[in-house]
Amino acid sequence: MQHDFSRSGGYQYLKAGVDASGRLVSWSDHFVGYGSGKDFVSAGNISSDEFPARLVPDFTLGYTLMPLWVKTGALRAPGSNTYAFVFQSFLDELAHAAGKDPIEFRMQLLDQPQSPGTDKGPFAMDFKPARMKPVLQLVAEKSGWGKRTLPKDHALGVAFHFSHMGYFAEVAEVSVNAQNRVKVHKVWVAADIGSQVINPAAAENIVQGAVIDGLSELMAQEITLEKGRVQQTNFHQHQMVRMAQAPAEIEIHWHKTNNPPTGLGEPALPPVLPAVANAIFTATGKRVRALPLSKSGFSWA
Repeated sequence: MQHDFSRSGGYQYLKAGVDASGRLVSWSDHFVGYGSGKDFVSAGNISSDEFPARLVPDFTLGYTLMPLWVKTGALRAPGSNTYAFVFQSFLDELAHAAGKDPIEFRMQLLDQPQSPGTDKGPFAMDFKPARMKPVLQLVAEKSGWGKRTLPKDHALGVAFHFSHMGYFAEVAEVSVNAQNRVKVHKVWVAADIGSQVINPAAAENIVQGAVIDGLSELMAQEITLEKGRVQQTNFHQHQMVRMAQAPAEIEIHWHKTNNPPTGLGEPALPPVLPAVANAIFTATGKRVRALPLSKSGFSWA
């Protein structure tokens, strides 16, 4: 770990506005990342078309880059593993500010007219809202969103993200005790990866692994430096989810379409981070704005 490449960090300052009907009409994001001049460090870039760019009438994305001597590289679902947490957490805040159900608010956003993309580079986002809507509807249906009584202190959180050509929406059922100990009881996953799932058992295994991987990133994985030296030497300081901490069930549903089949290794991971964070807010009223959760005093139950 002390000699590996690390995922690039960053900060995002977000502001947005909703109209009288609760529709998202403006969005401003100042991204403070790492790089030199106009060039981001490896795996630290962001596309000008990153969601929800093409769905918001008044949209601004700016960035400021700081020099970084630490070598950076890709972590599973590079870029998306950060942006899904940031944007889907902020959308949840906006939904509550607008007095709307979080899924209803997202559906309304997906129904807004989409402008043409401006990014023609290798990281251009070919996002199609019409493909995400049924995926979001499917995960809401399977999780019983708004239709079932949850046990005491339990709450649901939702998020979706398009990345690496996959459309994924996820709902997490979470409880948090008085000591800020978090238990993820179940995760529902809905996905559109095209017309064919060639090996269903392997596909489910990949998605379940991605959720576990994402939960590990969410809670306790952080690289810190002191006097230029990485402090974490092994997994006892960069912890992964243990079996006793993992959700008892990760339920997966495929929404098959006539689109060409795409890869599966990356896009199942990003939505679980904001889904859990949004559930924590619903359960406790505490909004998570930084990762890992351990920085905010949370731990696994």
